[in-house]
Amino acid sequence: MRRTLAVAGLAMGTAFALTAASGAQAAGTPGAGTPGAGTPGADGPTARGREVVIGWNRALLEIVRTPGAQPATVHPTRSFAILHTAIVVAAASPGGGRGRSKEAAAAQAGHDSLAALYPARRADLDRRLADELAKVPDGHAKAAGIRAGRRAAAAVLADRAHDGSDATPPPFVPGDRPGDYRPTPPTFPAPVFTHWAAVRPFALGRGDRFRSAPAPALASRAYAKGLNEVKSLGQDTSTTRTADQTVQARFWAAPIQNYWNEIAQNAARRHGIGLVATARLFAALDRTFADSVIAFYDGKYHYLVWRPITAIRAADTDGNPATHADPNWNPLAATPPDPSYPGAHSVVAEAGAAVLSTFFGPSDRFTVTSEALPGVTRSFTSYQDAADEAGLSRIYAGVHTRADHVAGELLGLRVARFVLTHGVTG
Repeated sequence: MRRTLAVAGLAMGTAFALTAASGAQAAGTPGAGTPGAGTPGADGPTARGREVVIGWNRALLEIVRTPGAQPATVHPTRSFAILHTAIVVAAASPGGGRGRSKEAAAAQAGHDSLAALYPARRADLDRRLADELAKVPDGHAKAAGIRAGRRAAAAVLADRAHDGSDATPPPFVPGDRPGDYRPTPPTFPAPVFTHWAAVRPFALGRGDRFRSAPAPALASRAYAKGLNEVKSLGQDTSTTRTADQTVQARFWAAPIQNYWNEIAQNAARRHGIGLVATARLFAALDRTFADSVIAFYDGKYHYLVWRPITAIRAADTDGNPATHADPNWNPLAATPPDPSYPGAHSVVAEAGAAVLSTFFGPSDRFTVTSEALPGVTRSFTSYQDAADEAGLSRIYAGVHTRADHVAGELLGLRVARFVLTHGVTG
C-alpha cells in the first residue's frame, strides 16, 4: 500500500509539474486551438483510450445527477477527485506503459472507485466495466492492467477513508447581528456542509491556505454598491436585468462542477489527446475542484456573511445610509443554504478555467450545454469568458454580490495554481 501511494505521488506530481511548465503541449495536444492536428490516431487508439477516461467521468456525472444517489453530507467533488486520482495512478504511473494495458488499468480503476463509493450502482458499473474490458485483447497486458487498476483504486480509497468527509455536520447556530448569515426564506433550510472545511484536502494541505480577505464592511461604499447592484439585477421581477442576463442566471443554475467536467470532456476530444493526457487533465481538474470546495466552505463558515435576500430585507439595520430595506424583495433563483462569501460558482468556475487554460491555452472556441436549461447552449472563445459569465450569473440570480464573485474568482485561481504546481502536496 505504501509503495502504491508513493508511486501515486510521483505520477501526480510529475503530471502536474509538466502541465504547469509546458501548458497545452504537456497534455499532449498539438497546440491550443488546433483540434487533432498532428495527433496520430486521433480517431483510433488515441480516441479509444481517451474515451475510457471520459466514459467513467460520464458514469459519475450520471450518478450525481440521479436524485438520492449522492450522500447528502458528502460533496460530489470528492468522488470526482477520487475517481480521477485512481485512474491517473493506474494509467500514468512511471513505467506504467511497460507490459500492461493502460485501457484495462484505467477501466478497472474507474470501476473499483465508483463501485466502492456508490455500492447501490454496482450492477450498472459492472456492466460498463465488462463492456470496456471486452475491447481489450486478452493476454498478459490486459491482466496486468486489471491488477494495476485494482491496486490504484484500493490505495486511493484507503488514503481517503478517514479524511473527515464522514463526520457528522455540526448544527448551525445563526447569529442575530447585522451581517450575520442566517437561514433564508421561503423555507429557511438548515445550512449544508458545515463540516466540509475540516475535510483533508487532496493537495492544499489545509483548507484555509488561501482564505479570502474579509468582505467589505457593512458601512462601506463598496458594500452598498454591491448590495444595490444585486437588489436591482437579481430581483425576481427586475426591470433592469436584460433578457440575456436572465438566461445566464438560469443557464448556470445546476452544480457548477458538472458544467466544467462536460467542458473538459469536449476539450479532450476537440484537441485529440490520448488516454494518459486525458487522465492527467481530469485528475488536475477534479482534484482542484475538490480542494476549491473545501477552501470556499472554510471561507463561508469563517466569515458567515448573510445572503442578499437577508441583507436587502434588513438593510435598515446595516448602518449604511446608501442602502434601503425592501422587506418584500425576492431573488430570481432560490438561495442556496449556506453563507454568501465567497461565491461557490465563481470559485469553481475560475478554477476550471485556470486548469483548462493551462492544458489547452486560454483561447479556445467551445460550446456549453446546460442541465438546468435543456436544449440551450452558450458559446465562448476563452475559458475565462465562461468562468466570468458563470460567476456573474449568480448576481443576476439574486443570490450573490459582486464581492462574493471577485473573492471567489481569486480563491479559485489560487487553488488551481497551487494544485497544478504541487500535485499531491499535503
